[in-house]
Amino acid sequence: MSSTRVGGANSTAAPATSTVVSADGTRLTTQAVGTGPLLVLVDPAMATRRDSAKLTTALAPHFTVVGYDRRGRGDSGDADPTGTDVANEVADVAAVIAAHGGRAILFGSSSGAALALEAAARLGDAVTGLVIYEPPFIVDDSRAPVPHDLPRRIAADVADGRTGAASAAFFTEAVGVPPVFVAMMRLMPMWRRAKRIVPTVRYDFAVLEGLQDGRPLPADRWKELTAPGVVIVGSRSEPFFRAGARSLAEVAPSIEFEVLEGGHHGTPMMSPAPLAQRMIARFASS
Repeated sequence: MSSTRVGGANSTAAPATSTVVSADGTRLTTQAVGTGPLLVLVDPAMATRRDSAKLTTALAPHFTVVGYDRRGRGDSGDADPTGTDVANEVADVAAVIAAHGGRAILFGSSSGAALALEAAARLGDAVTGLVIYEPPFIVDDSRAPVPHDLPRRIAADVADGRTGAASAAFFTEAVGVPPVFVAMMRLMPMWRRAKRIVPTVRYDFAVLEGLQDGRPLPADRWKELTAPGVVIVGSRSEPFFRAGARSLAEVAPSIEFEVLEGGHHGTPMMSPAPLAQRMIARFASS
């Protein structure tokens, strides 16, 4: 693992861009800003580090905030462009942490929350704290399970160059966006970006395998997790997020459950100030 820094020292005014090399040779682009305890942001599906700009700005006075493009997205490469091994993405998180100081708090939202949780369970003392926002676990009948064949169908569409169809399937069947809204999304500039990123959702499906089928969370999935942390759910979010978060707090003793009043699934990217204040209060003095 190695890194090449470009730019000034960590500060709110001078972000430092790095290239970090993961265990399999994948080159990951990261950006660090701020001062204080190291905090690494793990993006959700269909997002890059740039989507966390507002959250980064809110946190940078209190943390050294590192965002990175997950493999295959944004400015990062992917040495295994058809792979789905979660261990590769955990190794990516490990490489980012090692390149920026060796120990970090992790934050993740949605499927990025599931990856941050997995990384924290596997990386031991390298992770000093964990904040996860609305992991999309489906543990009861409050939401229909994600179809078991959806990852295969999306992968087939991607392989055949039908990235528009793959994106539509992801948004409607995995996220639950009504088809009429997906039809509107196709007319927006963001649809072009979605088609570029959709090949990487195979990693999101991999880290969520077995966690979106309406059954209780496995009691021993995160048995190695020792880092103290919190799972947060917005009060305005769909009920299944709360059910999944409560279930996680029950099977992972180091994780506490909290509700963010007024929060919703888009809070980390759209209106992150209240969430940032929770993170600052809990971990800024770590």
